[in-house]
Amino acid sequence: MLCGTITSYHLKKDSKLKIGNTKLKVVVLMGGIGQEHDISIQSGSCVAKTLSEAGINVVTSDIGPDNLVILEDGSIDVFFIALHGKFGEDGQLQQILEDKSLLYTGSGPTASRLAFDKMAGKKAFAQAGVVTPKAIKFDDPTDPKELAPELLDFGGRLVVKPISQGSTIGVTIAEDPKSALDAARTCLRTFGDCMIEEYIAGREITVGIINGRALPIIEIKTKTGFYDYQAKYHDEQTEYLFDTIDDPALVEKVSTAAVTCFNVLGCRHFARADFILANDRTPYVLEINTIPGFTDHSLLPMAAAKIGLSMNRLCTKIIEAAYSSLANRSA
Repeated sequence: MLCGTITSYHLKKDSKLKIGNTKLKVVVLMGGIGQEHDISIQSGSCVAKTLSEAGINVVTSDIGPDNLVILEDGSIDVFFIALHGKFGEDGQLQQILEDKSLLYTGSGPTASRLAFDKMAGKKAFAQAGVVTPKAIKFDDPTDPKELAPELLDFGGRLVVKPISQGSTIGVTIAEDPKSALDAARTCLRTFGDCMIEEYIAGREITVGIINGRALPIIEIKTKTGFYDYQAKYHDEQTEYLFDTIDDPALVEKVSTAAVTCFNVLGCRHFARADFILANDRTPYVLEINTIPGFTDHSLLPMAAAKIGLSMNRLCTKIIEAAYSSLANRSA
């Protein structure tokens, strides 16, 4: 039976996690300090509801760097992280939990930092042989005049995005290098370091990953052709489609690339990889999301449901994965 504090990281090899055991106490950490606070509250609330329905004693906490009191509660078995954006997804919270020897769901500090830093993630993907759009970092020391010739080599449209941000916040599609540099200056002032990336024309697809296994591919279609914050959370016309790639070899290629990205960053338990499937059928990975959304309409739960994994089972499976990680560490 697994209950009580886990701060000492003790776990018997023959222990079995009984999700239906009401003595199991889980805290869903949500909210945080990022611009995705409200979305995180929605995700965390959905996780808490489904875990409660599974018979687990659930507590929620809107946590932040100045509000860590919940981490001192020795009765907690596992912390389910449902924070998006800064502090929750960038490795800061994970490092605090590691330092306190607390059990939590999702990727560790290093993988979280790599995934949240889009430039660092792209470098790791490229080194692993996964195709990713070319990009240039734009920060305070950057001389725009020096970048202009290189941006011309990218050809056509360009994408400007914050290096460390989620939910397509701050992303701009520019028609030419001059417009891209102007957008980058604005992005830098608002969000800090950003990147200018080549624009890949094609279809937007995403691959959820559970315990190193790729879930069915989802193709995303929007009425504007740009899957921005509005299209993600407010536009009822955004479509999420399965089985739109009719080539099994291509499906396997995309799925393998997603798992490769997951593994090369050192992710664990769950994540989601976002791609553009170019018109020549080359999959370009954009990024890995280590804490994707957990609302009823989010992509990871949607993909899990496609293979018969309910929201209830998805969340409990993630908790089981956290305990499995602990068991391996204690073996």
